[in-house]
Amino acid sequence: MKIGMIGAGAMGSLVSALLAESGKSVILLGRRQDHVDAVNAKGLMIEDQQGRKRRVRVTATTDPESVRPVDLAIVFVKSPQTRAAAEIAARLTAGVGQVLTLQNGMGNADQIASLIEPMRIIAGTTAHGATFLGPGHIRHAGAGETVIGAWASSASEPSHITQVAQCLRHAGMATRVVTDVQAVLWEKLFVNVGINAISALSGITNGQLLDLPETRHLARAAVEEAVTVARSCKIPVDGDPVEKMFRIAAATASNRCSMGQDVDRRRITEVSAINGFVVNLADRMGISVPVNRTLTTLVETLQAHF
Repeated sequence: MKIGMIGAGAMGSLVSALLAESGKSVILLGRRQDHVDAVNAKGLMIEDQQGRKRRVRVTATTDPESVRPVDLAIVFVKSPQTRAAAEIAARLTAGVGQVLTLQNGMGNADQIASLIEPMRIIAGTTAHGATFLGPGHIRHAGAGETVIGAWASSASEPSHITQVAQCLRHAGMATRVVTDVQAVLWEKLFVNVGINAISALSGITNGQLLDLPETRHLARAAVEEAVTVARSCKIPVDGDPVEKMFRIAAATASNRCSMGQDVDRRRITEVSAINGFVVNLADRMGISVPVNRTLTTLVETLQAHF
């Protein structure tokens, strides 16, 4: 299986390296020439939570034409870049290959489906965390389960999804296939709603969100609003999403969330696909979500002045 990774940020680089280590043929497609050059010259340096480092040889490029055709295109860009990534994925897969999105936020698979047949799209989430430290250098800041499933009812044959899951498992990523991936995406949204905007605005790591009762209360309120919206949309909500969010914050304690990394580097964030998604859906349903509205407005105000 030939794999094209669209997006060479922290997570795209990490997953590419894990796949390459397992013997898969993978090409990392990025926009930053300095990162691509560093990866090609010396390999990707991966630092773990204990500070241990290893280098992994990965082929990287900034030229989409040098990647195609691929059997699987994995989209790992920020939500604002999804449309452009979908256009690249359509060319790379040549109307035949599968497209997997493991992006944060909601609405990404819908954007991809506007250009690629829904039956070829696999959506999912991953609890792995990564931080971009510099060209050719990332930190693997936490590991967890990856969950994937067919985006459409008439989607990829189960054998294709199983093959992708096995590919990820061989790369050391514990992966589960589900029949209702929408519910899984909402579960990940609950986590992101509670952690990302608060961490981005306050400059703290995921674990530091748990330090103060006031911060925990704010995160809880954001998640509870999102749960109310989900239930109004008839989305099944299992267990306690707030406690799950707290557990993931603890498990990825040293990680600076992706939205926080964007703010640190003065880049446009994914807030519109996370807290903003909750606000927009709530507005259409007449539901009050003051915490998510405030968090969204603050992040949007901050990024407007980058």
